[in-house]
Amino acid sequence: MTTSTALKPAAAASLALWHEMVSLQDMGRLPTILNDTAVFRSPMAFKPYVSAAAVNLILNTVMKVFTQFEYHRTLVAEDGLNVVLEFSAMVGDKSLKGIDMIRFDEAGLIVDFEVMVRPLNGLQALGAEMGARLAAYLPAYKESKAS
Repeated sequence: MTTSTALKPAAAASLALWHEMVSLQDMGRLPTILNDTAVFRSPMAFKPYVSAAAVNLILNTVMKVFTQFEYHRTLVAEDGLNVVLEFSAMVGDKSLKGIDMIRFDEAGLIVDFEVMVRPLNGLQALGAEMGARLAAYLPAYKESKAS
């Protein structure tokens, strides 16, 4: 990955909208940039959550959990459809660093959103807060064993 590679125009437009939504703390337009079959890969769960509805639910919730959220670096893959965004945030009194790995399709829609977080105590705080808010909803979105 290199920072000199540019995203394809449709992906760049979606990423710009993503950054705008994050800065405004308003994920209302998120469904407009999600592929129907989008997948979310959680730092807490082995199996991904599948569907635009799942990705929308998770990302809307995490934006309410994080405080002092800030992106620091953007790395773009040579194919122009994959980006890595480095971030920092707080969950309660725990600080964390992480990356969002986002893959877009040719239409600029998000097809895969994977998050990695460190250190462990920050991840544990994030997992506890997300679990408290979403435990009743997320099992319906787990990828089936047949996949």
